[in-house]
Amino acid sequence: MVSPWLTFRLFRKHVAKLAAEGGEPHGETSEESRLHKLYQRLFTPLLESAPKRWTLLAAVALLLALSVSLFPLRLAIVKMLPHDNKSELQIVVDMPEGTTLEQTAAVARELAMVVRTLPEVTDIQTYVGTSAPFNFNGLVRHYYLRSGPLVADLQVNLLPKHDRSQESHPFAKQLRPLLAPVAERYGANVKVTEVPPGPPVISTLVAEIYGPSMAQRVALASEVREVFLATPGVVDVDWMIEEEGPRLDLLVDREKAARAGVSAEALVRTVRVALAGAEAGRIADDRSREPVPVMLRLDRAQRAGADGLLGIDVHGAAGQLVPVGELVRAEPAVRERFIYHKNLRPVTYVVAEVAGAAESPVYAMLDMGDRLEALNDGAGAALPVAFTGAPADATQTMLRWDGEWQITYEVFRDMGIAFAAVLVLIYLLVVGWFRSFVTPLIIMAPIPLTLVGIVPAHAAFGVFFTATSMIGFIALAGIIVRNSILLVDFINLELEAGERLEAAVVKAAAVRFRPIVLTAAALVVGGGVILLDPIFQGLAVALISGVLVATALTLVVIPLLYFMYVRAVGVAAVVPPADADVNEF
Repeated sequence: MVSPWLTFRLFRKHVAKLAAEGGEPHGETSEESRLHKLYQRLFTPLLESAPKRWTLLAAVALLLALSVSLFPLRLAIVKMLPHDNKSELQIVVDMPEGTTLEQTAAVARELAMVVRTLPEVTDIQTYVGTSAPFNFNGLVRHYYLRSGPLVADLQVNLLPKHDRSQESHPFAKQLRPLLAPVAERYGANVKVTEVPPGPPVISTLVAEIYGPSMAQRVALASEVREVFLATPGVVDVDWMIEEEGPRLDLLVDREKAARAGVSAEALVRTVRVALAGAEAGRIADDRSREPVPVMLRLDRAQRAGADGLLGIDVHGAAGQLVPVGELVRAEPAVRERFIYHKNLRPVTYVVAEVAGAAESPVYAMLDMGDRLEALNDGAGAALPVAFTGAPADATQTMLRWDGEWQITYEVFRDMGIAFAAVLVLIYLLVVGWFRSFVTPLIIMAPIPLTLVGIVPAHAAFGVFFTATSMIGFIALAGIIVRNSILLVDFINLELEAGERLEAAVVKAAAVRFRPIVLTAAALVVGGGVILLDPIFQGLAVALISGVLVATALTLVVIPLLYFMYVRAVGVAAVVPPADADVNEF
């Protein structure tokens, strides 16, 4: 409503002047215009020669095939979302079994000294024996469960993004080799964790190992972990398996305890207080707002071994003191590993990050595919590797990929389904307008041609083809179809006016050139605003490159395809007679 009204207000004097001069067309509508002459020279050989028409269409199809081939050639990289430019990252440290809290703190301090030498770092917060304050990413990765003498977290804060020369992801890639010597010297597992730009996952690359027994899953996970370590570009490799360690079981000798008059409950309570401590009371402290609890437990040196624990005295029924060691049997055992479950099935995780040339988990998974399938599943058969789905039951042995791949698969699958629904809806609308089942196919033909611009542009500029790029591809469908409708509708109007088919095709391309190009130019300007944004850069590249190439091809391919169609079925098939009922279909 606004556009017609504004056009009338701004151009009514111009229209009146044109009417006074006789209303002769001029500019791009005139057959003497340069644009019309250019299209005349371009289309005349194509309209007169069928081999030339088919050669042009074959060349366009070849361009489309070459553009799509950039995906399997890894020149255009598919990724869920690009890395964002954040002002923080986290270093997660896991020490080997038997490490004391003091040793873990020393390693954390040494790592902090290495990080502090980089000019992009403003400050570092170190948390030893506990987790750092966790964000959404830490919530999904269960960082809030990290505690004990074997863990440490380093929160690294960077300069604001406008005050440093490199983004946070290249900084993280630079940081890993600097931390590696310290990690190797102490046998630590050090991981550099970035804030994800989209939905967080346990890790970028996750292999879920399913199997009937814990021993089989651990053995298979060990082999998968070795494959991870041997794959270029796969970093921060870890697995969710605790090392087996010694455990001391104290079994109550009920006969001796009964003779001494000591209950099993009293023995358990005494040992628990000695090891974990118990609150004996609270005292007021001028330096604290709240009363300070007084914890009662054994000294650290006595808790370090079994002798101090077994030497604790408990009161018997007659008031005598009886050492705990006389009432229990100390039996050495092996500490059991934690068993993780997913969807009620026991599972073992092998996780890693991706930091190679192709920073997408899909390509790392493909690189490892043959070596993983060559592994033995424990029953003499090859290990089944699944990208989707789940094992049929708890007895099936298989490897299933998860992590960022799962989100990538679901997002692109759902957007693909939505795109297919949009195409069907567009087709039905165009069928209703043109009252033809073939014309909509011609009008929608340029939709895949947007890939001729989108994919090479992503490869040329080194931009990931992300979910936002897919959104741009879907958005271009409506714009390109609109351009095709302008051309086909104009050709039909000229044919209804009695114009020859060849002249109508040339005139449609010349007359509709300006509105089509202006639409493309507006989209290019709008896309340029978000071109430098790290998250929406893929959307901008898709919109700009796709509309430029598809517009150029549409102005040639659509008139040519429609010419071939009308010539084959006849003008009467696409232009109804003047006395036909317009409501009849």
